[in-house]
Amino acid sequence: MNVRNEIVTQVKQVAQEQKKRLPPLTDGLELLNSGLDSLCFAILVSRLEDSFGLDPFAASEDAPFPVTFGDFVNLYEHVAK
Repeated sequence: MNVRNEIVTQVKQVAQEQKKRLPPLTDGLELLNSGLDSLCFAILVSRLEDSFGLDPFAASEDAPFPVTFGDFVNLYEHVAK
């Protein structure tokens, strides 16, 4: 399973369900400017945990908090290895 593709798919699905408008999902997109709120991110992280069988935020106490979409993807890619 391609981590980035799964994340993009889930982000788009959550945004659609929560009626949020998404800008282009580029690596430099700041998560605060993504159009998603905290509920959307909670749903997203839960779904990604179901998809990948892991939660990188719970897996490591010293995991860096992602600032951009690229950081978010990299965090999952790193933990999924």
